[in-house]
Amino acid sequence: MSRNSITLAMTGASGAQYGLRLLQCLLAAGEQIYLMVSSPAQVVLAMETDLKVPGSPKEMQAFFTTLYNAKPDQLKVYGKEQWSSPVASGSAASRAMVVCPCTSAMLSAVATGASSSLMARAADVAIKEQRKLILVHRETPVSAIHLENMLKLARLGVTILPANPGFYQAPKTIDDLVDFIVARILDHLEIEHTLLSRWGDE
Repeated sequence: MSRNSITLAMTGASGAQYGLRLLQCLLAAGEQIYLMVSSPAQVVLAMETDLKVPGSPKEMQAFFTTLYNAKPDQLKVYGKEQWSSPVASGSAASRAMVVCPCTSAMLSAVATGASSSLMARAADVAIKEQRKLILVHRETPVSAIHLENMLKLARLGVTILPANPGFYQAPKTIDDLVDFIVARILDHLEIEHTLLSRWGDE
């Protein structure tokens, strides 16, 4: 089942709601999800949401499965040291990986091939196996270092999708802005959604 799965990694950048909403939509679409949440991401979750997300992978898996009404075993959560997990091997590579939100540190690790964490290793696997990799970078302003890393990865076929929501949909809530970005991610994953209307639609 791993090759039909989608790997989602949440790092410690601001914008936890992007990752949470994406997870919710992917599970609702019936996708098999491999989830990794870094320790800094857990801190951001506590700061930016009212959720009391447990720290251990097993408890986190149960928490999100219940929260988003996922099917049994539809969601697998892996800790940073679980090197035996499917995401660490090219022989079990998911069809796509999304890092949402993505810190500049993660961007750098992926660009340099520094697989010192399970997240970075999973991204490295996605690149070497020529799978879709989407990085939802969430930092501003960006330096020349960040831009060079983005260019390097873009030339390798990585999708750089900054969390820059549009306003032509006349958003009324923060959720509308979050959905704009999540909709663009789902578009690139070729997953149908109804989060927002298409440009030019009545």
